[in-house]
Amino acid sequence: METSSVFVALVGRPNVGKSSLTNCLVGEKVAIVTSKPQTTRTRITGVITKGPVQYVFMDTPGIHKARTKLGERMTQASTGSLAEVDVCLMLFEPYGELNESELALVEQLKQSKLPAYGVINKTDTLKQPQDLEERRSLLKGLGVFRDVVDISVKENRNCQELFAILEPHGEKGPHYFPDDAYTDMPEKALVSEIIREKALLNLRDEIPHGIAVTVERFKERQDKNIIDIDVNIYCERKSHKGMIIGKGGQMLKKIASQARVECEDFLGAKVNLQCWVKVKEDWRDSDFNLNDFGFRQN
Repeated sequence: METSSVFVALVGRPNVGKSSLTNCLVGEKVAIVTSKPQTTRTRITGVITKGPVQYVFMDTPGIHKARTKLGERMTQASTGSLAEVDVCLMLFEPYGELNESELALVEQLKQSKLPAYGVINKTDTLKQPQDLEERRSLLKGLGVFRDVVDISVKENRNCQELFAILEPHGEKGPHYFPDDAYTDMPEKALVSEIIREKALLNLRDEIPHGIAVTVERFKERQDKNIIDIDVNIYCERKSHKGMIIGKGGQMLKKIASQARVECEDFLGAKVNLQCWVKVKEDWRDSDFNLNDFGFRQN
């Protein structure tokens, strides 16, 4: 049986549903999802194998006007992924003007000649049917997409149909990942992302974007099905440290408790999770700290 692999970039503005679509298509949670913009900071790979075809999805950070060095690296991760894939899905919302970053990415797609499809997500929010046709017409008029399709990740509508669109763009050859793999992220990276997600969900808007999570220890006990995990949560201000810990340590306890439950689920073992909060002032504008925290420079 001849096998093939399709590498797919998912791009678009923050909070358009790229991570949710990645998780939906892969059938496992590989990317954290919150209602806050710029949740994804690096390229996250989701993998699903359907018979002879392996689909590799690269969920990229939302394209936005960078205000920090971290923001610049996030934007580079999005645009740089286009050089490494066979096809691109660019996600849009049903309403709103296309912003400067979206138009710049459309122009880059034109110049790259990479096969690209427009995907209108969140169709469950449509006010009237003709709004969808207007949006579709606008995106087709950009002259870069081979087709424009509409989906609702929230309602899992038309998402699975994307596989048929993507399959013809595969390259013949052996699969790059084991057929039962669903991500290339190491377990430590998944743990840190889960903890960051719980912080995003529980903390005030301005704090989570200044948070980095590093796993300092990940050790399986020899005699018991228990994994000891030690984690540092870094923030940019002393005042933020107090908010993350919370009164009597309640906020940190809440974040750690929610994260531990999810970690146990995907690791299939009991987890002894210890979290510490530390301050690294303005780490998002420090090349040294960004490299130290694993944010790749393309």
